[in-house]
Amino acid sequence: MSSLASPLLLLVFAAAAAATWAAGVALSKTTDALDTRLGLGEDLGGIILLAVAGTLPEIAITISAAASGHLDLAAGNLIGGIAIQTLVLVVCDFAMADRRPLTYLVGALTPVLEAMLVVLVVCGVLMGALLRPSLAIGGVVSPASLAIVIVWAAGIWVIARTRKAPRWKVEMPGSRPGRRHRREPMPAAAPHPYTGRSTRRVVAVFGIASAVTLVAGVLLQIAGSSLASRWGVNGVIFGATVLAAATALPEISSGIGAVRLGDHALAIGDVFGGNAFQVCLFLVADLVAQRPVLPTAGRLNSWLAALGVALTAIYAVGVVVRPMRGWLRIGPDSWLVLVVFAVGVAGLVTLAR
Repeated sequence: MSSLASPLLLLVFAAAAAATWAAGVALSKTTDALDTRLGLGEDLGGIILLAVAGTLPEIAITISAAASGHLDLAAGNLIGGIAIQTLVLVVCDFAMADRRPLTYLVGALTPVLEAMLVVLVVCGVLMGALLRPSLAIGGVVSPASLAIVIVWAAGIWVIARTRKAPRWKVEMPGSRPGRRHRREPMPAAAPHPYTGRSTRRVVAVFGIASAVTLVAGVLLQIAGSSLASRWGVNGVIFGATVLAAATALPEISSGIGAVRLGDHALAIGDVFGGNAFQVCLFLVADLVAQRPVLPTAGRLNSWLAALGVALTAIYAVGVVVRPMRGWLRIGPDSWLVLVVFAVGVAGLVTLAR
């Protein structure tokens, strides 16, 4: 594919992005339906399955990039994807019919715990980038990659336990958090996805959407790395911006759908939950590349990791502070996120030069 002309590569990239969007929407709906029918999210195994389903584009790109030796692209997509996917909350804030900001309506503190889990696992990324490759387990797996997965699993267990039996009471007048979980009944005007369809058919759609997502992710990586090389764009910057934006398209669709249903807490929690799981894929990258990927991250990815933490912290503070008014349909925290992201990208370009 690298021998194709640049216009054809652009066409392949655009087609793969469109396929990722369509398949991601189908994947989101089928996982919701299967979660409702089978109760997949009740234990850690179910949570892991749902997290994998939601990050299939990133999984495909990580495996493809690590197998082809583009470790900077793999790391940039995983770390930079946190910042890009946090921007999905800006889109959700704008898409709401209510004039109140998204963080005012959340009405729950669980998203703050999920935001803190993002901070913890990203700290693992930053520390892992400082480790010598010689410390890798068996010469392949970075200790930090393994530690990130363990911390994520423990954090998910704590959050699930807190959600079921909170030891505090919170009053947030005027909030409308919506459903605590997708297994709860939806509003009468919005039935669960695939209502009236057999479970076998839902599983078939899930399988087809997964296959399309994986193929599209590989095409995005191959076409994207070729275009970045031809245009002289740093692999980290391309992976953290254009590639991460392409893989975030399904999250935009599902996030908009959630806030329009009134599931404000689910919308923000899904973004933080996906970001926390995403960096667990460094373990996959190590195994595929047969060497530790984190020590190759470099200062550009460290900058991106700090940017992702900053954007996450802004929204976590917004959930607690609860701004009552916004401007031009988004809250002050969303405006601050846009400004910080723009400054962060400018700093990233400066560092790359």
